[in-house]
Amino acid sequence: MKRIPSGFSKPYCRPAVLEDSLQPPSFRSRIRCPSKLQIRHASSSASRPRTALFFPGQGVQRVGMLTPWLEAFPTTAKPLVEEIDHLLGYKLSKVIEEGPHSLLTATENAQPAIMASSILILRVLEKEFGFKTNKRIDVVLGHSLGEFAALVAGGYVHFEDSLYLVRKRAEVMADCTRRACAEHGGEYGMVALVTEPNHLLPLIEAIHEFLGHDSAGSKSESSEDVPPIQQVQIANINSKNQIVLSGNIERIKTLLTHVRQFGGHDPRAVRLSSDSPFHSSLMKPASKAMRRMLEGKSRVKGRENEDLITFPGIMPCISNVSARSFQSKEELKDLWVRSCVETVRWWDSLKYLDQDQKVRRWLGIGPGKVGRNLVGKEVGMRGRDVVKGGGVWAISNPQEVEDVLKALDETENSREEE
Repeated sequence: MKRIPSGFSKPYCRPAVLEDSLQPPSFRSRIRCPSKLQIRHASSSASRPRTALFFPGQGVQRVGMLTPWLEAFPTTAKPLVEEIDHLLGYKLSKVIEEGPHSLLTATENAQPAIMASSILILRVLEKEFGFKTNKRIDVVLGHSLGEFAALVAGGYVHFEDSLYLVRKRAEVMADCTRRACAEHGGEYGMVALVTEPNHLLPLIEAIHEFLGHDSAGSKSESSEDVPPIQQVQIANINSKNQIVLSGNIERIKTLLTHVRQFGGHDPRAVRLSSDSPFHSSLMKPASKAMRRMLEGKSRVKGRENEDLITFPGIMPCISNVSARSFQSKEELKDLWVRSCVETVRWWDSLKYLDQDQKVRRWLGIGPGKVGRNLVGKEVGMRGRDVVKGGGVWAISNPQEVEDVLKALDETENSREEE
């Protein structure tokens, strides 16, 4: 039997658009002449391949992840960073810039940091490069936490409101974990299991058999009667060969022993950089907090008497819970609330967009490359980030912008043969 290793391996004013005949400046030329802001065109075509914009979830945070953007685009990035600190009421930017890693990784800091960084990058693309999200993108989605950024990009919630929601929810989530530890003892977190593609569904069945419930998505109400120290649930189904378990770490080890000895499975286990068991019944207080907050009004100046949610948005947004687009304001609120405790159906979301909606171009925006890797593995050809009629790209640092926008331009009129 394999042992599990101890360290499981504000809206802003849009710039004036330049004449179409002007050639876009190179990234480096604009860095050398920051005082002369030039805007790169992001053309749109009715015949272009369907394009998805996706955002990463927790775990991609790293100290200094905004520094390259502040250095490359100070005119745009610095005011946004100052706005983030002002809205939160503390210098999150200092935590991101200086760390330490343990402080940035704490749930109440990591979640707003990742969401805010993702939207900052999108705003830089829009303002510095003239990228028109509503014309270049057909659908948005976010992996777990990334849904907060996706709903902003999709026009369903203002950045200020989303930042407030994610920070308050994260505080409740962190408190859920501290309370479980104090009252019941034990260690809590998340562990990714990687297996062979044709072994995934049998592995899930074996896990459900061990846990005593059958639903792959909804968490059983009976779990409320199970002490936290005994709780383990499937938090994510990320790909054809990867799922994530959430709950008590010792209980997860016991589960793995069971499926290895009696289920004939031997998945590789990797402890994730998470200090809380997200998407599990332990997060029910966070769901209740989200429901209360979503019934409140917007915090945006001039919208104080309006609903937090705008529906419809400017483009479809895929829910983590249903793996389909939100169909109404009330459904959006309900599924957003349920996402605290229910399984992230990322694999189902990708299959739906790839196979049913014929999305052929995938653009990831935000820190890290985890999101791109998950998408590329599922929709790419032979495991590569190459898609017939499109591709899979990610922008996490300024040096990647020009190449990605060029790739989008080159595939703008590329259509998959029917």
